[in-house]
Amino acid sequence: MNSIIYNVTINIDDSAHKEWLVWIKEHIPQVLATGKFVDAKLTKVLVEEDMGGTTYSVQYKAPSREALNAYYAEDADRLRQDGLKKFADKMLAFRTELEVIDEYSVNFN
Repeated sequence: MNSIIYNVTINIDDSAHKEWLVWIKEHIPQVLATGKFVDAKLTKVLVEEDMGGTTYSVQYKAPSREALNAYYAEDADRLRQDGLKKFADKMLAFRTELEVIDEYSVNFN
């Protein structure tokens, strides 16, 4: 079975950017602590949005569809609430699910 990437793309308003960046670096370990994901990446989207602000993508790797479904059922609502309370009118988020078909890497050693 292929792993699933749970991708959360967030556009954060410039007025809350610094505070949000501190918060997300605390939030990601909390999501990983659920045990439903094997790793996560925080990336900055390099395309400028017409709406302004800065856009980020957080990619959480779940080992299976079942693990992601368990996250939705047991943890997602609770973990989303903190961000919504702090940044509700300063951020826009959307979520996508990606199935990993194959992985490749280069070893430079």
